[in-house]
Amino acid sequence: MDERKVMLLTGASRGIGHATVKRFAAEGWRVITCSRQPFPEECPWGGGREDHIQLDLADPADTINAVEVIRERLDGKLDALVNNAGISPKGPDGARLNTIDTDLMTWGQVFHVNFFSSIVLARGLRDELSAAGGAVVNVTSIAGLRVHPFAGAAYSTSKAALKALTREMAHDFGPLGVRVNAIAPGEIETSILSPGTQKIVDTLPLRRLGQPSEVADVIWFLCSDASSYVTGTEIEVNAGQHV
Repeated sequence: MDERKVMLLTGASRGIGHATVKRFAAEGWRVITCSRQPFPEECPWGGGREDHIQLDLADPADTINAVEVIRERLDGKLDALVNNAGISPKGPDGARLNTIDTDLMTWGQVFHVNFFSSIVLARGLRDELSAAGGAVVNVTSIAGLRVHPFAGAAYSTSKAALKALTREMAHDFGPLGVRVNAIAPGEIETSILSPGTQKIVDTLPLRRLGQPSEVADVIWFLCSDASSYVTGTEIEVNAGQHV
């Protein structure tokens, strides 16, 4: 019987998700990953292929059906759920999609990935989370706080909604023994960065980009016993960008 703690992570293939996989694997956890892509052959963590589920979170039916697939891989317990997957569509030549230019299909797709999938997975796996006294971490964004020069309107509003969902989930899941928190990354050095980010970095109190590993460390804290009395909060991981 596998005694390792188990985490389910969405959006695992790059950036913050990839760093989070490595952080938890280094701590001896079993990591079950979900993403649109098949398991990448160059992945650095052991056991990854058999614990990877290819899933399109933009498809509500696919997400709901995946809950049963995930449950079959668990031994009745899930110690952590990290809702990290997020999409931020751009217009022609990488233009920011605002409230006027974003079509309804795009709004729906963004909200299914960035918002609805988080509650579908948490609600579907609530018995396993409760059995483990587990933790949920929702990855929001600095863009959920104010208009961002690059993040589109659908992305930003979905992240603001995810922050509110974190509060609601903390209230509802708390009696089940499950903690629910959020982290709001700022300008992190990943492939999602847009040209012109350096202008933002120059205004940050810490004057530098964040590293994916620095975000993964905060996710680790929120899933560990070190945060056992913390729930319903959002931690800013953004070099003071919110001030």
